[in-house]
Amino acid sequence: MHDMDLPLLADPDTSEGSSTDWDEVNEFCRRVYMPYRVSTSGRLIRPQATLQGAEVARIKVTRFAYGVPVHLDQFDPEAGNILVLTTLSGAVRHKETNTTAAHTSAGSSFVVDCSRTDYWLDADRDHLQLNLTIPHQVMAETAHRWFGFVPDDRLWTRRTGFGGPGSRWHMLLSYLTQTIRSGGSLGAGAPLARHLEEMLCIDLLHHWAERAGVSLETGARAAAPRYVREAEMLMESLAQEAPTIGEVARQVGVSARTLSEGFLRFRGINPRDFLRDRRLEGLRAALLAAGPHETVTSVAGMWGYVNFGAMAGRYRARFGELPSATLKRAPGRR
Repeated sequence: MHDMDLPLLADPDTSEGSSTDWDEVNEFCRRVYMPYRVSTSGRLIRPQATLQGAEVARIKVTRFAYGVPVHLDQFDPEAGNILVLTTLSGAVRHKETNTTAAHTSAGSSFVVDCSRTDYWLDADRDHLQLNLTIPHQVMAETAHRWFGFVPDDRLWTRRTGFGGPGSRWHMLLSYLTQTIRSGGSLGAGAPLARHLEEMLCIDLLHHWAERAGVSLETGARAAAPRYVREAEMLMESLAQEAPTIGEVARQVGVSARTLSEGFLRFRGINPRDFLRDRRLEGLRAALLAAGPHETVTSVAGMWGYVNFGAMAGRYRARFGELPSATLKRAPGRR
């Protein structure tokens, strides 16, 4: 079927319609995907573009077509984005390896991390896409949170097709678009949006890892050297004391620079961010265990927080609620 039973992104607040203006189309693509080069078979060809988009937490969802045959390449790695392209109609040819291409037709998807590898695609005149733009960092955070490590470039450099009509991924996309169409709150702090983001990233990781030959269940043990794993355990145990990264590096026997490089390579984050997340998780647990007379300020003070405004902002970004909302759910407050 033309749209694979996926409803339109028809919310007037998020849907942008169509365009025959190249400048308008290119601006839309730069904003929702990243800068890249687009070529057609003739300079005077005008697009008949479909431009529809919405944001679900940190993921951009688009229903898009140029309406003319196109070749796309030179995707900007500095944008830091992963593209998941699902063909609704027509046909698209994707760079898979340096010598082979993969073809997607109605119902099948293709994933590429444009921050880690080069990519091109050819799309015919009848192509229509349901695309996801996911920041690499969002996928790395999800992998670390669920599987205890960030996969290396064996995963991120793999360009691969997956899914198909009737697949689990197809059903998840259908649920996604139905939810968008319902018009509920899907901003970064909305619980439903964060849940959808998590579902999409986890399922994508499973499909991607299977095709890349990467084990998500046992990868953590082999993914990082000893000093990274020891630093993780040390920062988890000393999170409330907020040690400096230099102190952690000395205790595991490496320089601060080596520790940072190891974390970035094998975990996809720097050690300071790792410690920040452990501290926020510890603060959350302390708030949920707080007594009837404790306040956010008193609990946060025990965890060494001084700038409560900045802390509250980071807390909300991570957990989707303010510390005061967490405190209200503590058993002593019921």
